[in-house]
Amino acid sequence: MNSLDELQQAVARVVGIAAPSVVGIGGHWRRGSGLVLSDGRVLTNAHNVHSDEATCVFADGRRATAQLLGIDMDGDLAVLQVDTTGAPALAWVGDGSLPAVGTTVFVVASASGGGVRTTVGLVSGNDRSFRGPGGHVIGGSIEHTAPLAAGSSGSPVLDAEGRLLGLNTQRIGEGFYLALPADSSLRARVEALSRGVSTARPMLGIAVAPGHVARHLRRAVGLPDRDGVLVRGVESESPAELAGIREGDLIVAAGGSPIEDPDALHAALAKVGTGRVEIGLVRGVEELTVTVELGASPAGSEGSAKPN
Repeated sequence: MNSLDELQQAVARVVGIAAPSVVGIGGHWRRGSGLVLSDGRVLTNAHNVHSDEATCVFADGRRATAQLLGIDMDGDLAVLQVDTTGAPALAWVGDGSLPAVGTTVFVVASASGGGVRTTVGLVSGNDRSFRGPGGHVIGGSIEHTAPLAAGSSGSPVLDAEGRLLGLNTQRIGEGFYLALPADSSLRARVEALSRGVSTARPMLGIAVAPGHVARHLRRAVGLPDRDGVLVRGVESESPAELAGIREGDLIVAAGGSPIEDPDALHAALAKVGTGRVEIGLVRGVEELTVTVELGASPAGSEGSAKPN
């Protein structure tokens, strides 16, 4: 048997195992994919879900209306509740089985005309990052080359045994794609969403300025350049206001980590979760530290002034 025969057999095996577990989400230009997580549960990307309900189209052509159980906009994950009769759950690989660079991977996604579309590629990188629909950086992603057509986000990346290696999230151009790895961290987040626990992110209650704006404003008033996040506004009665953070403050540290941009601030706050965190500030030329009692914003909520 030659290599082409082996590949054909692997594709047939993966399709036979995974196709019944792949679900189409929505329709028309808002179409995506998902996978059966367990009895009555479907996993997909948060950006595929646009209300508390979504239409699911199963591999056998059955259509059903799903209810949103839990959503994590920052992590681009959503779990739907729907009748999955006849559609088995996909098996997951363990943490130690996540793919190395060069591993052959398979993608089975919902196709616009019904059924599924299957592609093959290689893992081209690990621990890649991208910006999720909530505006935050998502790290640790698998980069692969299995082509994804429109409507493939939320589809599974699979090994040659049809086991889940990752959840497709984003096309990055030039034939490369990103997937969230199916590791213990993803499993824990998905299990929480399946229980109806939508993820909330820590909230300071501030609006911030981009780095170049911060530098321009500091120079305009004769202050030296300094890496950090400039506070452009503070919400009334927010954790930031209660801690004494003011408009014009420059946040230079959070939870013991240096802060150079909003992404670093998001990451530092995420490590703390809710509770107390020390924030290092520069106010004019004075350096000071305040203690903030972090609250949490509603899952996926975003203010017009980019609150953090």
